[in-house]
Amino acid sequence: MDLFESLKAKITNRQFKIVFPEGTEPRIIGAAARLNADRILKPILIGATNDIQQIAAAKGFNLDEIAIIDPQKYPTADFEKMVTAFVERRQGKITPEQAQTILQDPNYFGTMMVYLNLADGMVSGAVHSTGDTVRPALQIIKTKPGVQRTSGAFIMQRGRDNERYLFSDCAININPNAQELAEIAVESAKTAELFDIDPKVALLSFSTLGSAKADEVTKVQEAARIAHEIAPDLTIDGELQFDAAYVPVVANQKAPDSKVAGQATVFVFPELQSGNIGYKIAQRFGNFEAIGPILQGLNQPISDLSRGSNEEDVYKLAIITAAQALQN
Repeated sequence: MDLFESLKAKITNRQFKIVFPEGTEPRIIGAAARLNADRILKPILIGATNDIQQIAAAKGFNLDEIAIIDPQKYPTADFEKMVTAFVERRQGKITPEQAQTILQDPNYFGTMMVYLNLADGMVSGAVHSTGDTVRPALQIIKTKPGVQRTSGAFIMQRGRDNERYLFSDCAININPNAQELAEIAVESAKTAELFDIDPKVALLSFSTLGSAKADEVTKVQEAARIAHEIAPDLTIDGELQFDAAYVPVVANQKAPDSKVAGQATVFVFPELQSGNIGYKIAQRFGNFEAIGPILQGLNQPISDLSRGSNEEDVYKLAIITAAQALQN
């Protein structure tokens, strides 16, 4: 089954609520209208009601049944509860007065809605930077127990045969250490399962099982060891060169005893530079569709759009975000 048809089947009738802080952005409004019309999930748009309605009318979008929340007009009692919860979550790092000001930021307001279970997930980033989207998530939603950092994965999909892989981390961590890399590998396996990918995780390097010696190789070897300790039931191996991880003939030569080599479906890059380059090479040279980044490791799903995204990208990432809510 097509990835998104499979995800739709999983979330339809669950009534998941996804909040969009960029409610006046036409791409967001169009995707929200489509999601609502398809009865896939319940969008919530944040922004000035009149502005959103005027833009929707000009574009021909139907916003009937779609909730619109203007933080400036949010009921006083509910806003005070949000402020109190925010101050408590920040553990005294901000005052109530500061919280009131910060919560005028739509990304903070939307993130607090998720934290307070007023929404099941959030999608932002069409006009905001990754930092603007991720920072509130790290301060409020925070990472799962045992996970030090969130990470960004891409689903790489190609052709009618639904050839599908997961690449990680290609978006967030510049140079993770061995512990962080191990956690990224484990979280990536969980993400793969959610998207119908049988996780066989390759921790990538320029070395295959000791063929080269360097600090960079040692880090990946240590990450593989830690990953096995964290999740002994997962199929994880490393360090592996990409060809050994992907090509069966090469795997037979370089790593004949590996349960991952030659059949990897999840590729964990040793640092952000190679991950970002790798997924873009696959996208441009290999004609893979790159879906993401999907933020992993958070207690509740928050998703970051590319500022170059279109309405279809918003539509798809909202579906992915709702699907991640199934794990909570």
